[in-house]
Amino acid sequence: MIKITLPDGSIKEFENAVTPLEVAKSISEGLARNTISAVVNGTQTEISTPITTDSTIQLLTWNDDLGKKAFWHSSAHLLAQAIMEFYPNAKLTIGPAIDSGFYYDVDFGDESLSEKDFEKIEKKMLENAKKDASFNLYAVSKADALKEYEGNEYKTELISNLNDGEITFCTHDNFTDLCRGGHIPSTGIVKAVKILNAAGAYWRGDEKNKQLTRVYGISFPKQKDLTEYLERLEEAKRRDHRKLGKELGIFAFSEKVGAGLPLWLPKGTALRKKLENFLSEAQKKSGYEFVMSPHIGAKDLYVTSGHWDKYGADSFQPIKTPNEGEEFMLKPMNCPHHCEIYKVGQWSYKDLPKRFAEFGTVYRYEQSGELHGLTRVRGFTQDDAHIFCTPDQLLAEFENVIDLTLYVFKSLGFEDFVTQVSLRDPENKQKYIGSDENWKKAEDAIIQAAEKKGLKTVVEYGEAAFYGPKLDFMVKDALGRSWQLGTIQVDYNLPERFDLWYTGSDNEKHRPVMIHRAPFGSMERFIAILLENTAGDFPLWLAPDQFIILPISEKYVDYAKKVSQLLENHDISGLIDERNEKTGKKIRDAEIKKLPFMLIVGENEEANGTVSVRRRGEGDLGAMSVEDFINYFAKHSAISNQLSAN
Repeated sequence: MIKITLPDGSIKEFENAVTPLEVAKSISEGLARNTISAVVNGTQTEISTPITTDSTIQLLTWNDDLGKKAFWHSSAHLLAQAIMEFYPNAKLTIGPAIDSGFYYDVDFGDESLSEKDFEKIEKKMLENAKKDASFNLYAVSKADALKEYEGNEYKTELISNLNDGEITFCTHDNFTDLCRGGHIPSTGIVKAVKILNAAGAYWRGDEKNKQLTRVYGISFPKQKDLTEYLERLEEAKRRDHRKLGKELGIFAFSEKVGAGLPLWLPKGTALRKKLENFLSEAQKKSGYEFVMSPHIGAKDLYVTSGHWDKYGADSFQPIKTPNEGEEFMLKPMNCPHHCEIYKVGQWSYKDLPKRFAEFGTVYRYEQSGELHGLTRVRGFTQDDAHIFCTPDQLLAEFENVIDLTLYVFKSLGFEDFVTQVSLRDPENKQKYIGSDENWKKAEDAIIQAAEKKGLKTVVEYGEAAFYGPKLDFMVKDALGRSWQLGTIQVDYNLPERFDLWYTGSDNEKHRPVMIHRAPFGSMERFIAILLENTAGDFPLWLAPDQFIILPISEKYVDYAKKVSQLLENHDISGLIDERNEKTGKKIRDAEIKKLPFMLIVGENEEANGTVSVRRRGEGDLGAMSVEDFINYFAKHSAISNQLSAN
């Protein structure tokens, strides 16, 4: 008798070997029709694979992330098949599923693939899909596998790194590929495909290797799903922060300055300052003290912290001074500096917690292919803070940081998020520093605090920082994409490495616990996601330019300047459009620039001390005195959500 344990803990028994499909049929015919993949004992497999021992099983449909993974990986096989029909001399390499769709890396040799070829490949993929061919996975000896791919140096390299018993091929229709598995039952499930683009990619991601062509695609079980996806793509293009940042004058990049090093333009700087002021005020109310640390530190600082051992080889290289043997590093983290700031004082348990906050700019080397607008850069500013507390204070402090992060998210319209408990990889503990005991204490504290606050959490192994576990806030933007923004980390290890201590009530020395936290994560990524989430229509209080005054002729420019000064005196920032253009054009241009308020002034407004108010998205609000507009603005720009008292 074989016992099959389902995700809800229930057990089904079968007399003989059973497939995931048969397990699905035993539950319902409807489930069986929709099951396209399965996870057996933690490994994704085909629904036709026999289960011969007591096992756990998760049945997957298109609605499951892993179901989509199998669907898209199988579609990559269809893509490879179509490519080989048109380009028989091409050499295939790898074709995995990704977050949205799939790709296949191909060496086209002397031939090339261009956008005009996409349609014929799509048609061929659908033509082959309609054959409803089954995906069949089977084992192959190493010798036979090498013989099969003796003309393909990429596949033979992959095979050479495998042992007999680890190598499998997958066949559908007339096409066979080296593959580890995880396929849908048959090609007929694939009803809609789209080749999205083709780009260069180095074999194994190494710039020293040959450049291949990476062909990206996506597929769906219904045409309607593809149509909706393409509409979302168009919306994503409209909201692309790189496009909006340029149009709105937020930031720029310069080849002379260097890749991944953003330049903040006046409007972007104003936006950053408002965000900094917003968080600074919230932090003041929560008992934080502000500190500043230099942009570089002696190499030994990062040897002590462990950053050098973990990241030194892949980071910016040390800066050498004229003094023999003296080396500095660009600051990759603020935490070692804050440890040294804590160490300046001598603290008792009565002084704790100490909460040190800094908008600290850090530098990390990212490969050029990884850089992407503001979301992946080489220099970025963290809204960083480190809390040093007693073990008894840890839970309350962690909860307070959760409250602060939730306040930030709510104030800025980020309401769709999941909190991810990021733990170390239990199979690869050498990647981390610290004892099992310290890790257990830190992990328990995070889980307990998240439960107490009623947060919706998911657990991800292998995503912890090297010095401690994290609570990461994974925010969904307006397009449904998930981003890690805020993070909170518990750390028992750096206080040991830096020999930090406080005097307890027993008059003995004790180690503080360290909490690392950044509600924004980084100013750069946060602003990128904020730009895309709002499509450039920032909350009124945050807009870099909150109004533009439109004099109907040059005669009223002086009055416009008087109004502007009055508004600036009340911290309402804006512009005057002094161009010799018709008012209608000025209004249209202001709409394009996403300016919240247009204040039109002419003869009547000057005579009465008023402004004619238009609000973007609402239209004409009528004439108001300048004082009434200031009051109206204050009411509508207030951050309504208040930080709960700690």
